Amino acid sequence: MALSQSELAQFTDNGYLIFPGLLDAVAREPYLQVFKELVERASAMEKPSEHFSLAPDAAGNPIPGLLHKVQGVCVADDRVLGLAKLPQILSRVESLIGPNIDMFGSKFFPMHTAGATSTGWHQDNHYFGTNSGRVVSCAIYLEPTDTENGCLMVLPGSHKTGELVEHASGSGILAHGQWAAVDETRAVDVVCPAGTVVLFSANLLHGARANSSGRSSFRTAWHYIPGDLGLEMFPRGGYKDRHIVLGS
Repeated sequence: MALSQSELAQFTDNGYLIFPGLLDAVAREPYLQVFKELVERASAMEKPSEHFSLAPDAAGNPIPGLLHKVQGVCVADDRVLGLAKLPQILSRVESLIGPNIDMFGSKFFPMHTAGATSTGWHQDNHYFGTNSGRVVSCAIYLEPTDTENGCLMVLPGSHKTGELVEHASGSGILAHGQWAAVDETRAVDVVCPAGTVVLFSANLLHGARANSSGRSSFRTAWHYIPGDLGLEMFPRGGYKDRHIVLGS
């Protein structure tokens, strides 16, 4: 389904669009099973591996057996790539960046234990070496997500300048990345039912709350770009987690 003019205007103004429950139970179930298998695989790990990072403790040290993230999840398990190709997602992305679409930078966060985190505040483009407005990030929430089990937070309109803000290395449970300082009084919590898809500008400041509930919130995320966008660090045909998902 193509985006309406009002949705396009909302994306331009706010930098994001929320599609509550876009994926029904039938669409979600096979991917939930894959993600459960990945969590189980990580439970036997004593240390991080190529794709699997373990949850950090308060000192930033990995906790054996406790999965934090699978980076390059579509490479670690190519069954997940089908989720990135679902027409109900791609038809909306096509309205934003055109019909020749690649996806790159796939990841899975289980957020399955109390105290679990995914990210601090950041702009995705900070990590990509660009401030291009043609990079559209996608987050998919396969389980219900709220303020207690780690929902997405966004800063509406923060993409508009097209500028990247300063990011600094995190510490403790956020020692795994670089994060930005923001005025959280302007933040919007994205509380959503299972199957919700969020599309947002890679220049938008966003982050996620920690899981204070112990209820899991399986989510996956990646970035859609036009096939002709030649990101130096993620070249088409030269980066294993960049995939053609629509067009050629």
